[in-house]
Amino acid sequence: MTVKIRFQFQIVLFGLISFSTCGVHAQDTPAMRVVRDIMTLKASIRSDSNNRMVDIITAIPGVSTDLRYATRHNFMNKRLYPAITTTYVRLPVAAALRNVQAVLVKQGMALKIFDAYRPYAVTVNMWELIKDERYVANPKNGSGHNRGIAVDLTIINLQTGKELNMGTGFDNFSDTAHHSFMALTKEVTRNRTLLKTIMENHGFKSLETEWWHYSWTGTTYFDVLDISFRKLKKMQAGNF
Repeated sequence: MTVKIRFQFQIVLFGLISFSTCGVHAQDTPAMRVVRDIMTLKASIRSDSNNRMVDIITAIPGVSTDLRYATRHNFMNKRLYPAITTTYVRLPVAAALRNVQAVLVKQGMALKIFDAYRPYAVTVNMWELIKDERYVANPKNGSGHNRGIAVDLTIINLQTGKELNMGTGFDNFSDTAHHSFMALTKEVTRNRTLLKTIMENHGFKSLETEWWHYSWTGTTYFDVLDISFRKLKKMQAGNF
C-alpha cells in the first residue's frame, strides 16, 4: 500500500513540474541547442514559421540603424560583425517591433536599432572580455540576441533625425544606464519611460542594467543560432 501511494505521489509531482516549466521563457530554458547549419534552421522554419529570421529594414518601414558591432564604435573597440547594413529578428519579434514603430511614427518619432541578432560565437568573444552577466550573457545559457528575440534600440526624432536624450549612450556599463537609477533629468526620465512603456505594451521586457535592451516575452522556444550574417542574407534572397 505504501509503495502504491508513493508511486501516485511521484506521478502527481512530475505533472506539477511539467506544468510549471511549460511556459519558461527561451532565455531561461536550461537545455540549449546551438544551430550552426543553415539547413537545420530552414527545417525548423518549415515546421514553424515563427522560426523565420526576418530582415528588420524590410519588416519595419522607416526604421533607422546604427549597427555598432559592425564598427569599432563599441565596448570591444573592434568589429565583431562584417560590414552589414541590416540585422535580423524572429518573425513574431519583427511583427511586434513593426507595431511599436507605427505608434512612434504617429508621434513624429521612430526606432533606431543598435543590435538585434548576434551569432553565438560573438557572445563567447564578448564574455571572454567582460564576464559580467549584468552586461554580457553567459555563453552557457546563450542569449536573447543569439535566439533572435532581443534588440538594443532607442528612439529618434523624425524631424531632426537625432536620438532622444537617454542620459547615457549605448553600451554604457555604469549605474547611470540602469532603469533603477533615479538621479536623472526630467527629460531623460520622460524619454526612458516612453521607450520602456511602448516596448512593454508590445510584448517586450526590459533589462534592469541597460535602458536600451529589450527581449520579446513570447513563450515560443527558439534555439541559439551561430549562423553568419552572410548565410542569413543568402537565405533571405532564396539562394539556399
